[in-house]
Amino acid sequence: MTVLRRIIIIILGLVVTACGSTSRNFETAVPDPVYKVGKPYKVAGKTYYPKVDTHYDRVGLASWYGHKFHGRKTANGDIFNMNDLTAAHTTLPMPSYVRVTNVENGRWLILKINDRGPFVGNRLIDVSRRAAQLLGFEKKGVTRVRIQAVTGPRGELPRQIQAKNTPPPERKPPQIQLARNDIAQNDIYSQKPAVSPDHSQNDKPEKIYVQIGAYANLRNAEKVVDTIPHIRDTKVEKVDINGRNLYRVRIGPHPTVELAEILLGRILSLGHNTARIIMDK
Repeated sequence: MTVLRRIIIIILGLVVTACGSTSRNFETAVPDPVYKVGKPYKVAGKTYYPKVDTHYDRVGLASWYGHKFHGRKTANGDIFNMNDLTAAHTTLPMPSYVRVTNVENGRWLILKINDRGPFVGNRLIDVSRRAAQLLGFEKKGVTRVRIQAVTGPRGELPRQIQAKNTPPPERKPPQIQLARNDIAQNDIYSQKPAVSPDHSQNDKPEKIYVQIGAYANLRNAEKVVDTIPHIRDTKVEKVDINGRNLYRVRIGPHPTVELAEILLGRILSLGHNTARIIMDK
């Protein structure tokens, strides 16, 4: 009887240990991203053929996904974050990058492909919720987009396509401007539209900027500017806050919040996660 009890206790212990191990593995899942093209696969009776296509350029429908998949692993081992600028595609490599343009409003973003899908109807791409917000179709749910393969997170088109385009104008060095102390202390994120122009000279209308960040070292600020040479109107502003010099990197001003949001999305897609919209006089 004693031996039987010991056997039962050991079996129960193994079961509890196994259950506990399964629970911990589920709760502590960590990203393990890999580069993946993949073999042909079938979903709902349709076969998809993943491949490297550096000249991918198609127009079709885009949808978005969010809360239901937030925190889950993607098809290449990333952890899906609905606030990141990512997307799911049925055949493009993971990770790879695409330029997605909402053809209805002209907004575009550089998105990282790190998941498979969508598998609904004739949709071409599923973007994250944040991407849908910046592209301007979150509420609508589905929109018509153009998807172009690019060579990296900065959104460079393949060399063969670049050769057909007119070279960009020579970029001027960043301007260093001394801003007032009171302006430096009033950086706020705002979704308000631009102030109407019927103001007196003493009540200047607010201007809309995209601010990438503020840095104690001028060289660090200039390094940030160097990461976005293709975007004009980038300024380095020197500000004095409580006797401390800081160098802010800003782009603008912009005529509307909507245009600032488009640029904000492009800046975020380059990895500048602290960028935001601010309004100053």
